[in-house]
Amino acid sequence: MKILLNGFCGFMGREVYKLAKENYEGAEVVMGVDCFAKGDEEVKCVKSFDEAITDVDCIVDFSHHSLTESLLNFATKNNIPVVLATTGHTPEEKELIYKAGEKAPIFYTANMSVGVALLVELAKKAASAMPNADIEIIEKHHNRKIDAPSGTALMLYEELKEVRTNAVAKMGRSGQCKRTPEEIGISAIRMGNVVGEHEVILCTANQTITLKHEAHNRALFAEGALVAAKYMVGKPAGIYNMKDMLKDN
Repeated sequence: MKILLNGFCGFMGREVYKLAKENYEGAEVVMGVDCFAKGDEEVKCVKSFDEAITDVDCIVDFSHHSLTESLLNFATKNNIPVVLATTGHTPEEKELIYKAGEKAPIFYTANMSVGVALLVELAKKAASAMPNADIEIIEKHHNRKIDAPSGTALMLYEELKEVRTNAVAKMGRSGQCKRTPEEIGISAIRMGNVVGEHEVILCTANQTITLKHEAHNRALFAEGALVAAKYMVGKPAGIYNMKDMLKDN
């Protein structure tokens, strides 16, 4: 499986490349794309998609959401599957993603961890079984993360809303604001070098259930991206996510 790696020079790009060198999921990074390319990388790395090869099986994107349009233009023009592992997309960029899915296969998820996908399913099951429980989502990340709350926390909320159809998101909590039954609270914490923690708490007057996923290192996201890339090879145009992959596998 030949991979074109967007964001080759970044931290996550290096993690993907390191795994691919071990032939994880049969992956081989045959070219990188990165605006910071210096020309002395271990594989050829170009600065833009204008210079990129098209003879690849999938594009894995660990760059920056501002590069989404150029990435999708290249992918749709050449009908190459894309695994979007970048977060923080604006509403306009999300619209571009869904339009691109009409022309090319796009894997789009807020979190590349299989464990987080399981957390989502467990949280939905618990919310369904405890219809009167208060629900709070707490996410923790390193102090360099720009977007808050995290895309994964928002994804958890959207998935829980399928069970709690009248749910309303409450972003943070301050001042005099009594909790209402339909609220799902979402809180973001930024500190140190925390890779990523997501916690869903369900609480009634008599009991509390806490579901938590903790990322120990960033390699798990690289693993998820290469598993997703293998899944996407040969797929028809459309938008795919972690839930689709777990169901199909």
